[in-house]
Amino acid sequence: MKKQIEQILNLLYPRCCPLCHKILKDQQALICPECQKILRPITQPRCMRCGRPVKEEEEYCRFCRGKERVFFQGRGIFPYDDRMKASIIRYKYDGRRQYGDFYARAMCVYAGEDIKRWKPDLILAIPLHPRKQRMRGFNQAWYLAERIGAYFGIPAQEDGLKKIKDTKSQKKMGAAMRRRNLTDAFAVSAQAEGKIILLIDDVYTTGNTIEAAAKCLKEAGAKAVCFLTLCIGAD
Repeated sequence: MKKQIEQILNLLYPRCCPLCHKILKDQQALICPECQKILRPITQPRCMRCGRPVKEEEEYCRFCRGKERVFFQGRGIFPYDDRMKASIIRYKYDGRRQYGDFYARAMCVYAGEDIKRWKPDLILAIPLHPRKQRMRGFNQAWYLAERIGAYFGIPAQEDGLKKIKDTKSQKKMGAAMRRRNLTDAFAVSAQAEGKIILLIDDVYTTGNTIEAAAKCLKEAGAKAVCFLTLCIGAD
């Protein structure tokens, strides 16, 4: 019965490739063979703190160099280029929720060793403010977090971290303004005391959002906070 339902859904709403957006010939696949060949995850050298691509002779990116971070380590899987940006926009705003199945699988495959090394006790997603989530219909970060948790057998809690401040868009803000915008933006409802928390989000750019969430979790007693994102901006 389940297989029949899936076949009907594939006919009505065929799965598309998350990169070229064409209908997949194999509806059981998550990405088309052509895009799979050209997809390249970020490899070494990476910033030792946030995982951003750096030059061979560098240990830290310009955002982490000489700066104390609240999180102890993190990484993004793919560079945040035009192709991935277009894919994520469709995922978040055009109802292409199935793209998240590919994203989550890629995060599990390419960051599996990091997750095992971090040994998180709990997975949380960067939350949306309730108003924004009602408009969008779902939290794109939680969609990933839930699947990553299931893959590794790590508990994931949807409401463990809440967005209590309806922050403004940060796209055109400077670093200082972004930090002010995120002040007191989050609240913790999860039992964080003594736990290693893995934060999940779709994109990491300046790191201010992850920092603000990590600070909130550390104040709630978390032992350590790490993060994993689908994409990360260049240095």
